[in-house]
Amino acid sequence: MNNDTIFALSSGHGKSGVAVIRISGESLWDTFATFVRRDDVMPRHAYFINLRDTSGDMIDQCLAIYFNAPNSFTGEDVIELHTHGAPAVINKVFEFLGSLGMRMATPGEFSRRAFYNNKMDLADVDGLAALLDAQTDKQRQHALKSMLGHDSDIYNAWREQMVEISAYAAAMLDYSPDDLPVNIGETIRGRVQKLRDEIDSALRGYRVSRAIRGGVNVALVGETNVGKSSIFNHLVGANRAIVSDIAGTTRDVVSATIDIDGYMVNISDTAGIRETNDVIENIGIERTKSEIENADIVVHVFADDMPGLVTDNANEILVINKADKIKTRENRGVIYTSVKTGDGMGVLVDVLRIRIHEMFDGRESDLVINARTKALLESANEELSYAIGAGENYDIFAEHVRGAADAIGKILGTITATEILDKTFGQLCLGK
Repeated sequence: MNNDTIFALSSGHGKSGVAVIRISGESLWDTFATFVRRDDVMPRHAYFINLRDTSGDMIDQCLAIYFNAPNSFTGEDVIELHTHGAPAVINKVFEFLGSLGMRMATPGEFSRRAFYNNKMDLADVDGLAALLDAQTDKQRQHALKSMLGHDSDIYNAWREQMVEISAYAAAMLDYSPDDLPVNIGETIRGRVQKLRDEIDSALRGYRVSRAIRGGVNVALVGETNVGKSSIFNHLVGANRAIVSDIAGTTRDVVSATIDIDGYMVNISDTAGIRETNDVIENIGIERTKSEIENADIVVHVFADDMPGLVTDNANEILVINKADKIKTRENRGVIYTSVKTGDGMGVLVDVLRIRIHEMFDGRESDLVINARTKALLESANEELSYAIGAGENYDIFAEHVRGAADAIGKILGTITATEILDKTFGQLCLGK
């Protein structure tokens, strides 16, 4: 880590009432005193100032706050300038800070400095990234818990147990049984099995964790001209998809995001499946098949009331649309809808809501698991499996438990590599 003084816009881009510009570096008290033009400044106090450049010309009226190390986000001295949010003001402040020898931060550099100064670990950074991406309340809740150290507590507890177990196993090779706790071999094997079960449980929750972070994928599928696009437009509340009596109108996947009970739901209107010689339509049909494979819930739409309509897929919802044209309703377990009259649309939303809660309620992982942490948890799980398979060969047993501890250490950043750091911090924005 270098000692450059860095700065970045920590608030959103574009025209706004207030912009927050964050500065981090070593020994910034003198710099702050120059900004506020007084020597009796105190940390964590807001000062209303006329910010002036090196020639004395005023840049803006703003609030300035000084956070002294290590009591700041990065663990270094930090200055926050709360300026007006006009792009011209922000650019002028950046120009002024650059003239003082500071430089623009790279994405995630503030958090990287916080990591190096032991203000957060990589699990906290993953939680912060998830929080910055949060679009729904469930995403906010899930990410906030991780950012505040909940995940780190679990990982640290697992790693400490693994290190202790490995130490006991190594000691069994050097000490006589009389010098060790009674039944120590059976005890540590049982503890390893318990750890493996806990990691297994966390991995089973990955699908739910992914769905919370990325959204529940719902695909509207069916033959051409059954009204999928009309249902899609009704659900998203906008005319996003083209509606026509001509078969094959939808030739690509049209997607939109809605919020159902705090969960983000990605709804896709897909191309109707049928035999066709149209090259473009066939590409759309192939994309439909891909959407079905990736869907958490498939809403299969029909236009005719066919007797005995059932599904073996637990994630499939059967809908018979254009119900205003149907005289008798012969199927149970099927939703009859009519976008024209609104009949059944509320029922469809309610069923989607029930399915989403069935996916999540009581199944949410205690951890925010992304692709990086999933791979490392799988590695730890594999190492613990090898340890269990080693039986009473405690030399091999200890080696594999240490390997599991190393994998958990990589999740936290206790044991890491440059490429892991670059990937983790690169997911953050400027000013974080």
